[in-house]
Formats: sequence, C-alpha cells, structure tokens
Amino acid sequence: MTVKKKKGWLKFLLKDSVQGFTEYIGLIPVAIEAGKFVTRVRLKKQYLQQDNFVHAGLISTLADHTAGYASYTLVPRDRRILTIEYKINFLKPAKGEYLECRARVLKPGKQILVAESEIFAVSGKETVLVAKALLTMAAVPKNKLPQPTIRKSKR
Repeated sequence: MTVKKKKGWLKFLLKDSVQGFTEYIGLIPVAIEAGKFVTRVRLKKQYLQQDNFVHAGLISTLADHTAGYASYTLVPRDRRILTIEYKINFLKPAKGEYLECRARVLKPGKQILVAESEIFAVSGKETVLVAKALLTMAAVPKNKLPQPTIRKSKR
C-alpha cells in the first residue's frame, strides 16, 4: 500500500471508530498510526458505579475497542477485527476528567494479533494508570462473517 493510501486508510479508521455504542459513550479518537490507537472519553456521572468510581464496563470497552482499531491498522481492508479473548487488570479506582486509552499491537499476524491497552485516568496535569489489558484479536474476511440481525425489543 502506498503512503498516500495508508494515510487515507488511517483517516478512514479514525472516523470509523466512532459509531453505535462508541458514539453513545462519547468516544473521542485522539491519534492513530500503524499498530497504535489512542482514544478518550470525557467522564460523566452516568459512567460511575455505586462508589463514584468509573464503572469497569466503560474501562473494558475502551480497552477492547481501542485495541481493535489498533489491530485494524495492520490488516488488509477486506478483513474485520473480532476479539477472541482479553484479560484486564484494574490497578486503581478510576476517577478524573476523562479516561485515555493507549493501545498497541504487540504481535501482528495474518489471522491472529495480540495487543495491549493501557487506560489512564486524567485530571488536570495528573495522569494515573488505572487498568491494563492484554487482548487477542482475529482478522476475519468480511465475507465470512454472518450478517447481524437486530430484533426490536418487546418492551
């Protein structure tokens, strides 16, 4: 892929990374390059758990999604990235103005990629590492994926 096409692909992925659930939570793409992606989420009261720390579900979402798009930067355009598994360590309770997730691919591959995500809580000039995740991703040909069906809720 030429440098111009690669830059166009990265620009597309930056925009593509915010849709559906990630748009709902207010994900902000910060930086992208081959094998790396950085995202942020401004914290809101709705993201806190019962003790007023950031809910682990939001932290996990950032770790997974950001590592997924870091992986996307290294695979052919006809591939989609699916998470096979991940492990996350919550190192400190998260609080602050926003969370920042920095993900990088540790081991690229044609079908399997291994990535890591570090999630930081940022408040003013203070940045605290609050979680670290190790993720295994699958690069799947788009035409091999089943088409999702969304059923309307009966509520």
